[in-house]
Amino acid sequence: MLSTFDIGIDLGTANILVYSKNKGIILNEPSVVTIDTVSKNVVAVGAEAKEMIGKTPEKIVAIRPLKDGVIADFDVTTEMLKQIMRKASKKAGLSLRKPNVVVCIPSGSTSVDRRAIEDVVRNAGAKKIQLIEEPVAAAIGAGLPVDEPVANVVVDIGGGNTEVAIISFGGVVACHSIKIGGDRLDDDIIQYVRKEYNVLIGERTAENIKMEIGYALVDHEEAFMDVRGRDLVTGLPKTLKLSSYEIRNAMKEDLLHILEAIRATLEDCPAELSGDIVDRGVILTGGGSLMNGMEEWLSKEIFVPVHLSDSPLESVVLGTGQALKYVGKLLVAAK
Repeated sequence: MLSTFDIGIDLGTANILVYSKNKGIILNEPSVVTIDTVSKNVVAVGAEAKEMIGKTPEKIVAIRPLKDGVIADFDVTTEMLKQIMRKASKKAGLSLRKPNVVVCIPSGSTSVDRRAIEDVVRNAGAKKIQLIEEPVAAAIGAGLPVDEPVANVVVDIGGGNTEVAIISFGGVVACHSIKIGGDRLDDDIIQYVRKEYNVLIGERTAENIKMEIGYALVDHEEAFMDVRGRDLVTGLPKTLKLSSYEIRNAMKEDLLHILEAIRATLEDCPAELSGDIVDRGVILTGGGSLMNGMEEWLSKEIFVPVHLSDSPLESVVLGTGQALKYVGKLLVAAK
């Protein structure tokens, strides 16, 4: 059956999610591509490619074509999206001729970044493209009344960047975007282990450490984890025992930058909307918001209630899909 239908895409630094109007979320894959550097062919995309990170021979490299929420490698992103859309059409049970696509973009993105996203999606086979700002999509996906004149504060801690926005009456009133997210926190852990223990660990190991024993800046019962890496002195494999206190301190500086962005956004808020924020609080979305103690720490620091959205990892793509009914009001560009 040939059909043209609407899909929403969350083009994230860590994951790409695809939402279909009829079937909900039909695809959730890591934003990773493995390429054969000799033939320049794509070997694998998504989960299969992520499994290969750090485990491939020299001629096959695993890369993330999206960095800090923007496109770092145009051709590879196009190829990745083509394959993702092919998988999505199979899952939806349709042979897509050309889908209409709503894509979310970071609110701090430049016109060059926006044009690059449009071109990539068009080259991947989209018919009509509309863009929506990520915090607005996250707010819709979290079930907030974005089209009413009340303050909705969203903190979206993604893989490549953190966006804090106050949304009222369908638009962004105040917004701050910083290039610090889950990937940066993983890097903090890698650098700490290297400096402190002379041991090199990989990206996936660092991510596991963050998820298991990573805590925001709150008091907690100390947890431990055994970690394997390569000793930089002897070159041999080595096992370490890391403490959650160490990991918390390793990430401290970047976590404080995230807090600073939230404070800066709240300071930019018009006085009339400040009362709403005290009553309604702040909603956390994105994978980074799942860190242990994040809600507790932020509510203690900014003195307003902080709530985790029902599905933090999917909020943006759910909002992207639901935004189809707000066409013209919330979508920032249409081609």
